[in-house]
Parts: sequence; C-alpha cells; structure tokens
Amino acid sequence: MPMAKSQFICQSCGATHSKWSGRCDACGEWNTLVEEAVSGPPGGLKSPKGGSKRVSKAKFSALNGDDAPPERIVLGVDELDRVFGGGIVPSSATLIGGDPGIGKSTLLLQVAARLARNGLTSVYVSGEEATAQIQDRARRLKVADSPVQLATETDLRKVLAALKSAKPDFVVIDSIQTMWSDSLEAAPGSVSQVRACGQELTRWAKTSGAALILVGHVTKEGQIAGPRVVEHMVDTVFYFEGERGHQFRILRAVKNRFGPTDEIGIFEMHQYGLAPAPEPSALFLSSEGDETGGTAVFAAMEGSRPVLAEVQALVAPSAYGTPRRSIVGWDSNRLAMLLAVLESRCGVSLGGRDVYLSVAGGYRMTEPAGDLAAAAALLTSASSNPGPSKAIYFGELALSGAIRPVSRMEQRLKEAARLGFEHAFVPDGSPKAVEGLTITPIKRLSQLVELIAPEAAS
Repeated sequence: MPMAKSQFICQSCGATHSKWSGRCDACGEWNTLVEEAVSGPPGGLKSPKGGSKRVSKAKFSALNGDDAPPERIVLGVDELDRVFGGGIVPSSATLIGGDPGIGKSTLLLQVAARLARNGLTSVYVSGEEATAQIQDRARRLKVADSPVQLATETDLRKVLAALKSAKPDFVVIDSIQTMWSDSLEAAPGSVSQVRACGQELTRWAKTSGAALILVGHVTKEGQIAGPRVVEHMVDTVFYFEGERGHQFRILRAVKNRFGPTDEIGIFEMHQYGLAPAPEPSALFLSSEGDETGGTAVFAAMEGSRPVLAEVQALVAPSAYGTPRRSIVGWDSNRLAMLLAVLESRCGVSLGGRDVYLSVAGGYRMTEPAGDLAAAAALLTSASSNPGPSKAIYFGELALSGAIRPVSRMEQRLKEAARLGFEHAFVPDGSPKAVEGLTITPIKRLSQLVELIAPEAAS
C-alpha cells in the first residue's frame, strides 16, 4: 500500500510548499503553512484501470452562433438587480464576501423569501447558525411566512444530496468556509476544504440549473478568505461593504461574467432588514452647510450612477515636531501627492501643519477625479474660508499642477443640478452649460487657489 503524501499549504493565499517554513514565499504571511494530506494525482484526475478508456469528445460551437442569451431571475430588489446586471442568471455561482455582522445573511434571507413568495423554490443552507436562530431572524424581518426551505448542515455530501432531491431554483450557502468534505483529511475552513467544496457546489449549480450564492468570510485586509481559485471558479464576485456606525451598506461587483464590474448597489439598514436606498447621494451629504470651511462636495461615478459625497478636511497647527496625517476614506499616497503639488506649484505651505481628511458617511473615494474636491476642502480649511456655497468639484490632479479631464462629466453635472447645487469647479473641456448650474473651468490648481482661498498662498 503506497504511503500517503503530504504538502504544506498556505492558509492565507493557497500556495503549496514541499516543506514547512515559517513564512510563505508567495504572500509573505508568517505561520500560515499547514500540512495537509494529498489524495490522488493533482487535479483529482485518476487514470482508468486496465489501460485506455474511450472518452466522448468536447462539442464546439461557432463564435457567431445565434444561441439565446441566458435568462435572468429578477430578484425584485432594484439595487441588487442593478449589480447583477438585470437579475441573477440560472446555473450561475456567485460569491459574496463581507465583514462579520455587515448584513450578508440578512440580505440573502430577504431575497430568498421574496423569490419563494413569487413561486420559485428557494433553499437556505446555513453552517453557522442553528435553525431557531434563523427562524428568529426571519420573524424579525417579517418574512417568516415565506416558503423557504431551511437547512443547517456542514457535511457537503448531505447538502448535495438534499439539493438534488429538492431541485431548487435559488440556493444560498452560508458560508463556504463552514462546509467540509469527508473525502479530504483537512480541517473545515482550510484551503483544501474551501477549494474542494466550492468546486463541487459550482459544478452542481452548472448542471442543475439553479442559481447558487456562496457567502464567504473576509480576512483583516478585506479579501475573501481562502484560496483565490474560488473567485476564479464562480461567475460573479461581490463585496458587501459598510461601517457599523452608519446605516448604509454598499454591494460592489468586482467580477461579473454576465454584467458590468463597476456597478454598486446601496442599501439602508432598517429595523426590518436592508432596503434599497431611494436617494444614494443624500446618504453621503451633510444636511447643513458648513460656514467655517473645510468641506467640499465631490461628484463621483459608481458604474453608470453618479453619487455625490462630501470631503471634509481640517488643517491645524502641529503640536509635535512631526506633523500628523490622518486619512479616512481616501488614499494616503494621493494626499501626499496633493500636499506636495500645493506647496511646490501653488505656494500653499501645509508641510508643518497637521492634516486630517475624511470622506463623510463612510464612503470610500477611489477615483482620481476626487483630487480637486480634496484640494478644495484643504484650501478652505487652511484659510478658514467656507468657499462658494452649494458647489461641487471634480478633476484629476497632475504633478505639474494641471487639472486633467475625467470621464462622464456631463452625468456628474446633471446629478449635481438635480440635487440643487449651483456652482461647479470642473476641468477645462466640460460641458459649457447645464441648466441651473454655473460652471467654472479649472486648468491648473493655482487657479482654484486664487478663486476660493487666495489668502492660503504664501
């Protein structure tokens, strides 16, 4: 009988090693290598006994074929359907990750209940909670009367047997890290178990025609825990984001084989669960204007949707030898670049002062178009000048001090005009006129300094 082989697998990135070491060579994490038994040849392929075996050929199709596009199941939640690209596709697998307590289970239970009430067979499998806990949540969400088939099980073999018997249209597995297969000797939640269970469930979804949603845990860096190969297996990957101190949640698509990958869905957390936000921009704006300066409204684009967010800044005298830089919701490297351009190109010296910058409402500003809004917030704070009221800013900053154009400028301006803004400081080349909005083109950052905070320049 051949001896069982083993290999060391990194529990952070999934890389394999022939021997143990304290640090993973692939991701650099320490103490993440765990010894796991290897069963069979790589990939799980076994050579047929007794020589060769006839294998059916793969079927090819023409690239210009007239096959109908995949049908979609409309979930009935506008924000969720937007992220999926018009609804979830049958025979597809979706992976949703997010921080603990962010609302993943709540949202998916609501969706399963809605589909069940519409006549579809919905199954909710939980490996983390007891049946009584889920039933109690369903009563709190007012969906306990929905005919959702509920199961609490972690054994993959039993779960697949139950799914084949129920023949559901919509399945939620909460979560993939709790599933385990008895064909592997690794512990539940390990890289090998997550990879094997994810592969088996995805394969079942492709052959059964059901829409499958897998819930995934995330690491402290915000990435879905387990091997990255699971993200390659599934058709769509979503991240559920938000701060517990705020009522809104953002569902962001990072991979979607059936729709756009830059869309977001915005939800509000209420007493009875999550509901689509009727006015997303209102969630990230203050209800009252600030007369002391230090605020600027940024017109962002999230997929095909314009969203207005407020950037807040505070420039204060430094109490210690080394000035402090504190950033929430923005990239610290872009702030360092912005401060350098302000000092070298515009004569605004902020190097010896503490700088605090935050994006209100917990929104995260990832577009380079937010450079001009951050500069406006810093300038008005440094000069104690509130700047123009009801104004928006967007534009990308170059190291030369020039303001570069950004995409979809007309959509940003129309959204600002719809919400009652009156002034817009935008890159040169933007639409010349938008009803109800006074547009001021900005070619260089020094021009913005002269317009809103001339006293800030030394």
